[in-house]
Amino acid sequence: MTRIPDPAAFIAANTRVQPVPHAPEISLWLADEVTPIWRLTEEELGELGLPPPFWAFAWAGGQALARWVLDHPEEVAGRRVLDFAAGSGLVGIAAARAGAAHVLCADIDPFCGAAVAANTTVNGVVADFTATDLLAAPPPEVDVILAGDVCYEQPMAGDVLAWLAVARARGTRVLIGDPQRTYFPREGLEFLAEYSVPTTRELEDFEIKRTRVWALPLEACHGSAWSGPASTPS
Repeated sequence: MTRIPDPAAFIAANTRVQPVPHAPEISLWLADEVTPIWRLTEEELGELGLPPPFWAFAWAGGQALARWVLDHPEEVAGRRVLDFAAGSGLVGIAAARAGAAHVLCADIDPFCGAAVAANTTVNGVVADFTATDLLAAPPPEVDVILAGDVCYEQPMAGDVLAWLAVARARGTRVLIGDPQRTYFPREGLEFLAEYSVPTTRELEDFEIKRTRVWALPLEACHGSAWSGPASTPS
């Protein structure tokens, strides 16, 4: 991946601070439109065919998970929390606001470190960041893993779910936010909540996206394997 000269300056020049629609207690540096910043990101990195700039938008799964954490601070208060595939850091910020003892945001996108730094500053919270590919090693020693919008493509969804199952089998609480994407499992999860999350037709198929929060129960995990099928939606 091409080195980015100044990702913080890029974020400041191409996004603006806005409240998160479904968690307005939190504000983030967000883009107003998808296509322009996507093109600018490709130009900045000198590469074509890049995935969307996940750090520049509040995705439905992350918004739902942030809402759940803010409304149920007992899930994270006093605990070590990992915001996996953090993007903007929204869910990690919610955990910090809810009283987590330590928050680690993880994402391999080269802009995410700067995005998380900018967004934690705006919200007056502290979170560490790592760009390490955590899937390449056993899950870290944390109390809670928060994972929003991690089932949008294969094979990543299967890899992430198997990795989360390892974490849960070791005793880590795993919470997942997802708007029932194609590769999201239809069995083996504990339903916690459903929200109607405002989003944009540029990102989703509806402007209001029905999005759910789930917990991965211990009984769904057998060693290191995920037992719930990743089937296509009905």
